[in-house]
Amino acid sequence: MLKRLRSGLLAAMLLCVGCAPGGVVVHETAPAALSAWGLMTSDGQQLQLGAGVTPYQLNATLFTDYAHKLRTVSLPPGTQATVMPDGRLDFPLGTVISKTFFYPRVSGALVQVVDAESVLDASLGRNGGLDLTQVQLIETRLLVRRSSGWVGLPYVWNATQTEASLEVTGDIKSLTLVHQETATATDFPYIVPDQNQCAGCHNTDTASRQMNPIGPRLANLNRSLTGKVPDLNQLDYWQQLGILQLDGTVADQPRLVAWQDATQNLNDRARSYLDSNCGHCHSSTGAGDTSGLYLDIGTNNPVRLGECKLPIAAGQGTGGHRFSIVPGDPEHSILVFRMQTRDPGAMMPELGRSLVHAEGVDLISAWIAALPGHCS
Repeated sequence: MLKRLRSGLLAAMLLCVGCAPGGVVVHETAPAALSAWGLMTSDGQQLQLGAGVTPYQLNATLFTDYAHKLRTVSLPPGTQATVMPDGRLDFPLGTVISKTFFYPRVSGALVQVVDAESVLDASLGRNGGLDLTQVQLIETRLLVRRSSGWVGLPYVWNATQTEASLEVTGDIKSLTLVHQETATATDFPYIVPDQNQCAGCHNTDTASRQMNPIGPRLANLNRSLTGKVPDLNQLDYWQQLGILQLDGTVADQPRLVAWQDATQNLNDRARSYLDSNCGHCHSSTGAGDTSGLYLDIGTNNPVRLGECKLPIAAGQGTGGHRFSIVPGDPEHSILVFRMQTRDPGAMMPELGRSLVHAEGVDLISAWIAALPGHCS
């Protein structure tokens, strides 16, 4: 039954309706109910996006306990996002970015689907909705651009999947995931971040101490848009919608590879994974700058990337190992240890996961195993 999940769930998603009536309402004071924003509506059977709400897809995605994600962006009518020199997008005031977390469901059980982002979430670009008889909604996180800057707002869905409520202090849900292939069941605490934790991850510049979007960057949005006209690039599509101002052609723009794509170069896949899962913190401007370990895509210095680098203040996070990365030896690399452990005092990332991302560990281990050299 679990092996039939992929085809059955994809077929069900294709029945979704595209957009609900009405438009987005931007609030200066966050409403208690998610529906008040006009981003999406749900009758417990289908989730539909509001008018002017655009679903989008990323090349390199962030792991969150195997949850699937419906990502959307809404800009005020007549406005556009522009590209900054570092490739981030400058969204206008009144922009609302949403990310809805959910799990596929079979016979009442939540199912862990390997390669979730590329297999299932791809179909969301076609319809912009979800068949709720096939999935379980968990939470929707908003990023809202106000005059004072970006603010993060976590909303938690009710059991009937008809409404989500603002939970500024976050939430913890006891969930069980059944692996689609092995049928192994895993119990874990799914953690909805509180408002301060939203700010902690999205504060990508410690100098300005301002929150910023992490995922929707130029290189991460530069991809074919699944479900649209064949070979239509997402950046071209955003320009057609009038929500993006781009200098030059799409071919001139940087592009991250999908780390799940085994046909891509191993180094590119590993660097893409580290950039999307670690680089927003571990960079020269992020909260992890004091570690001296920079894992963003722009860092090319091998020592900054961790090769034969001694930890500055990792404490128990070393797992008894000496170097962040030991070329050719992932088993003795601190980076792999911190990805593998579920110890709250040692695991990385510190927030956003309770489970080990087995596929991510395998990728980074293979990358380290292929690195030349040795540590003295």
